[in-house]
Amino acid sequence: MALSQDTFFLDPDFSGTLQSQIRQIITSAILSRRLQPGERLPSSRKLAEHLKISRITVTLSYQELVADGYLSTRSRSGYFVADGAPVAALPNDGQNPSVDTVDWNSALQKDYSTFKNVKKSFNWRDYPYPFNYGQADPSLFGHSNWRLCAHQALGKKEIDTLTSDYAEHDDPQLINFIVRHTLPRRGIVANHEQVLLTVGAQNALWMVSELLLSSNSCAAYENPGYPGVRQILRQSGCNKVPIDVDDEGLDPAKLPPETNVVYTTPSHHAPTTVTMPLERRRELLTRAEADNFLVVEDDYEFEMSFLRPPLPALKSLDTNGRVIYIGSFSKSLFPGLRLGYLVASEPFVEQARALRSTILRHPPGHMQRTTANFLALGHYNALIQRMKSAYLERHKIMVSAMQKEGLEVAGRTSFGGSCFWMKAPERVDTEVLYERLLGDGVLIEPGNAFFVRANRPQNFYRLAYSSIQPDKIGPGIRLISKQIEKY
Repeated sequence: MALSQDTFFLDPDFSGTLQSQIRQIITSAILSRRLQPGERLPSSRKLAEHLKISRITVTLSYQELVADGYLSTRSRSGYFVADGAPVAALPNDGQNPSVDTVDWNSALQKDYSTFKNVKKSFNWRDYPYPFNYGQADPSLFGHSNWRLCAHQALGKKEIDTLTSDYAEHDDPQLINFIVRHTLPRRGIVANHEQVLLTVGAQNALWMVSELLLSSNSCAAYENPGYPGVRQILRQSGCNKVPIDVDDEGLDPAKLPPETNVVYTTPSHHAPTTVTMPLERRRELLTRAEADNFLVVEDDYEFEMSFLRPPLPALKSLDTNGRVIYIGSFSKSLFPGLRLGYLVASEPFVEQARALRSTILRHPPGHMQRTTANFLALGHYNALIQRMKSAYLERHKIMVSAMQKEGLEVAGRTSFGGSCFWMKAPERVDTEVLYERLLGDGVLIEPGNAFFVRANRPQNFYRLAYSSIQPDKIGPGIRLISKQIEKY
């Protein structure tokens, strides 16, 4: 890669010749590894024009650096950082010449880093038995179709839409597909002004919190439940009330009368995978109307209903505008997409749109249009069918393997999904189990991050089958069982 001459600057206070200053600039950059071996320097003519000095000065500087082993030359190609150029030892603790004098404990007014979250492994593909949740199986995804849709989005016909600043708006094609195809599958009727695109479900949950909660508010949430919701509520400063879930999900009877907002995952509870029955959903909506609170429905995995058709979304039963519905393409397409949406009454969406514009304006336009093309051309529906078929097969293999090895399933999966909520014997700390299984090439997710801090159990864990190959499931389950026995 050729370096730009714009990265070179002369210091007017430098005590020495121009030639020695150029030498010092280049050697310092090489020693500090800012210039890497094999990188090409600007031509002597371009650098001389940029620095407004004579070309011979630059040429002589380069030649001296070649003689000292910092640079090398290639016929008709110019000057390059030599492969064997000297480098200085990287500074370590106590040797860094820069000194940070800021008292960050006083300067930082909020703490986001100490919150307990689910263990995630970026290098999960390096493990032969990845039972980790939320990762996509590349063998199921239509890579060529996605590339074609991206190419179409970059084409001359759509380039104006792609490169324009949407300001507070979203891609009309993507919104149209959500309104006409996605939401009706959940029984939801909405117009274009009631839908807002978000950077994944997490971004939608944060916006809801910002708009609805203050230090005087009371928010109820599921325990165990999605850790990201607890983190968001913690930062809002509201009164947080965990509601213990049972085998039918969140129980509306346990909600305190002062509740303002309820966060729930009724279709596929995170993490236990249980489904809230229709009667309880109606009960929750009746309570919401009677006690004047709002319900945030996170419907994050409804597409993966391969055992039975999913129940109607809570939003579809809502006749009073009390449900804010959150969906995401990140689980069904791929997690790196970070594209979700929320559906709510127009006054709320209007405020959410204004809030979004203050921080990110809108999700990237090229991702919106590529996704819209992928959905409109039928590739999304074909992908969902492939995933359902694959997940059903893996689900059956998992059930058989876990029964054979005597592993206990703690959550009752009614419609499908991509994971199991597991319970180890009480003597087992799944944080320790997680570390021991890494040596066997097995990835699991310890479950204690899903619980509130008080009396947090240590023996729950989650096993997903979204990214593990079918032939690896049985051997992986055996390794988990053996480690539990040895614990």
